[in-house]
Amino acid sequence: PFVIVCNHQASLDLMAMVEVIPERCVPIAKRELLYLGTVGWACWLSGIIFIDRHRRDAAIEVISHTASTVRRENVR
Repeated sequence: PFVIVCNHQASLDLMAMVEVIPERCVPIAKRELLYLGTVGWACWLSGIIFIDRHRRDAAIEVISHTASTVRRENVR
């Protein structure tokens, strides 16, 4: 298992990230991205798990649930 952290600076960075992220990867992003119009729709449709950084307890719960699923389904 490993963690890839992407701090992209432009919209085109997303295209490069798609090429380097391995298969069976579990993407997590800040919830604010969900509201960026077309980008938000694309993220939601691709199955990205959104974390609400303003609600710490909810974010921890989502990450814990995701970690359990990752272990159970043997994905990265």
